[in-house]
Amino acid sequence: MHRFVLSAGRRAALPFAALLLVVTASLVPASAQDFSGVEVTIEHVAGNVHMLKGAGGNIGLSIGDDGILMIDSQFEPLAEKIRAAIAEKAPGKVRYVLNTHWHGDHTGGNAAFGASGDGASVVAHDNVRRRMTRKQQIRGRDVEPAPPGKLPVVTFNDQLSVHWNGEEIRAIHFPHAHTDGDSVIWFAGSNVVHMGDMMWVNRFPFIDMDNGGDVIGMINAIQAVLAKLPADIKLIPGHGPLSGRKELEDYRDMLVATTDIVRARVAAGKDLEAIVEEGLPEAWEEWGGGFIKTDVWLRTIHRSLSGQGETFWHPHGHDHKH
Repeated sequence: MHRFVLSAGRRAALPFAALLLVVTASLVPASAQDFSGVEVTIEHVAGNVHMLKGAGGNIGLSIGDDGILMIDSQFEPLAEKIRAAIAEKAPGKVRYVLNTHWHGDHTGGNAAFGASGDGASVVAHDNVRRRMTRKQQIRGRDVEPAPPGKLPVVTFNDQLSVHWNGEEIRAIHFPHAHTDGDSVIWFAGSNVVHMGDMMWVNRFPFIDMDNGGDVIGMINAIQAVLAKLPADIKLIPGHGPLSGRKELEDYRDMLVATTDIVRARVAAGKDLEAIVEEGLPEAWEEWGGGFIKTDVWLRTIHRSLSGQGETFWHPHGHDHKH
């Protein structure tokens, strides 16, 4: 019997086109995008866990005697390619989909695999469903509410455990990091963690400050995750290649160092435009090679330090805004 328990590599450049889908996926209907050239690949990570890459956020898979559990679902037009890739490893349909957060490149395939498609139960943090049921904005553009078939049908507040394929799979919520609904997914027996968009490999991250994201919150979340990770952990990032503790430490160091630079410039009396004009030291140049360029990252840090982000839902479900 399977039950839900509710309770409180190496660096590699990411193709610009793949990174651009991260934002455009949430702004442009999937039907208007061309996915015909996307190649979907699958690789074994450890134990029961596999990583699937296509377009948008990396998918994690638990494959074993109990069936198939999927972490994130990319885009609906890719569903057949995703099914074909999974079939290389195991027959049968996906039984559960766990969303790490609400953005379209991680939830777009929910309908194809969920109750209105293959019949999987879609699971996510409370704030993921709340965001998806209301009109939102990303980078100044409207995102319409998701149709019912894409919505999570099981939600949780703090943590949730799925006992599946001989191990506990824990979803742990972090209140304000990439968004206000981020969860990391820990495969306890396989020694793998799916980080969702809380981790970007060798790239400045997109912090969705219009939807509860926060740079300081991201730093605190990564510090908290690192405090629990063993040295031999394998990490599936939201975007980028299969990674380990070293890559997450590098990411943490970047977050801390660049935030400290902006904080020092603010303390010295420099305004935002002067901070952006000054840029960052050469050590961080490569990190601006994705769609979040150095100037955007500096503006994001400044906005976060200024407390100008928006959050609509308290971690315990009470609406508020600041």
